[in-house]
Amino acid sequence: MKAEIIAVGTEILLGQITNTNATFLSEELAGMGFEVYHHSVVGDNRERLMQLLQTAESRSDLVVLCGGLGPTTDDLTKDVTAEFVGEDLVQDAAGLANLEAFFAKALRPMTPNNLRQVLVFEHGEALPNETGLAVGIFYQKPQQTAYLLLPGPPSELKPMFLHHAKPLLARQLPQHEHLLSRVLRFYGIGESKLVTELAELIDNQSNPTIAPYAKPNEVTVRLTVKTNDEAAGERLLAETEAQIMNKVGAYFYGYGEENSLEKVVVALLKEKHKTVTAAESLTCGLFQATLGNVPGVSEVFAGGFVTYGADTKERFLGISPELVAKYGTVSRECAEAMALAACEKAGADFGVSFTGVAGPEELEGQSAGTVWLALAQAGEVESRLYHFTRDRAYVRHSAVMAGLDLLRRALLSEG
Repeated sequence: MKAEIIAVGTEILLGQITNTNATFLSEELAGMGFEVYHHSVVGDNRERLMQLLQTAESRSDLVVLCGGLGPTTDDLTKDVTAEFVGEDLVQDAAGLANLEAFFAKALRPMTPNNLRQVLVFEHGEALPNETGLAVGIFYQKPQQTAYLLLPGPPSELKPMFLHHAKPLLARQLPQHEHLLSRVLRFYGIGESKLVTELAELIDNQSNPTIAPYAKPNEVTVRLTVKTNDEAAGERLLAETEAQIMNKVGAYFYGYGEENSLEKVVVALLKEKHKTVTAAESLTCGLFQATLGNVPGVSEVFAGGFVTYGADTKERFLGISPELVAKYGTVSRECAEAMALAACEKAGADFGVSFTGVAGPEELEGQSAGTVWLALAQAGEVESRLYHFTRDRAYVRHSAVMAGLDLLRRALLSEG
């Protein structure tokens, strides 16, 4: 079945908020077997919304509208859609009870316009709102276009769709085929190189499809198979994944759209019962902050050092002034000394160090993007030189990603 998504809200057109709902809904609907052919955004305008509904009904079997279900006069979605399909609006009893309970608990009076949030189509099906007040609606006449009305805030839309709308659609509009996807993540190879290595597979793809996506300092590959047999679909995904790994598996680090290199590293540290610390110069704490984004990182990371200047490298880490004077701060020798000192002072299993030139100006005769990383473990240390490009922020992010991957590979080599 063909589906389309209409986001309602002038604030989206003005760029005041990002339409993340369309991304979420497209992925969910595609996974259920719906073909999402159109995304639209319309402001809070009755005439333009009515025109868009006329167009949508002429080309789609399912129309999903998000936003415009609130209490204010510019929340027009229910009124306009009800008029379009010829339905009266009535109060939903469960929604009204939830609304009254909310205001009673908040100890404040309910203004009459809040009742707009519990209006539903007389012959439609109400969808409870577990995290808000605006009730959703599903409506369809036999053999005609179906309409799904959802609230705009993602915190309300997502649970309503997952817990109520999705099961309802599976019952009312079952699809014989659905999509299964698998996301592979790669670091250390650019999109153009990866596509070149996978050219034969991509050129001959049919089912599953292979879709590479470039992200900052990494590449993801989404494999998608259309199937009416989940087990058979998973086998096709596994076969295609094996072919990809045979060509670029050396750069693979994990699965999943929401995964990240730092999550993989923290999981490996926990699995291996190892700890890490860091000494950062040009990254100025970004590596440690990135680790800190991962829940539960305190089990493997107790803290580290930010030594942006030569004096703090000497005072915090004990790097000798003679070493700095002889080799400079942007050097293998300085990076290795930083990693060893951090590891010793923090009592960690691994110490990672970052020193270099974020830019835009040169430093110590070294061009912007020159970065030394070092990894210390058990009194031993290894170091690597990188030459990153683009702006200052990208250089720093590139250094952090390289440090994470250096640590990841060391952890994988552990027995």
